[in-house]
Amino acid sequence: MFGKYADFIVSSYAATAIVVLLLVGWVVLDYRKQKARLRDLEARGAVRRSGRSATDH
Repeated sequence: MFGKYADFIVSSYAATAIVVLLLVGWVVLDYRKQKARLRDLEARGAVRRSGRSATDH
């Protein structure tokens, strides 16, 4: 289908998919970490200017 460049094309797409998945995982983990930090701050009495809590979406 891709001819003599098939290995390069497939490996490029695979590498790109791996990088994108790693970035998505990093963002999800950081989101959870930031959410936990907000809950901790609120538990210690800090208030947000927006008036929302860390558990609101």
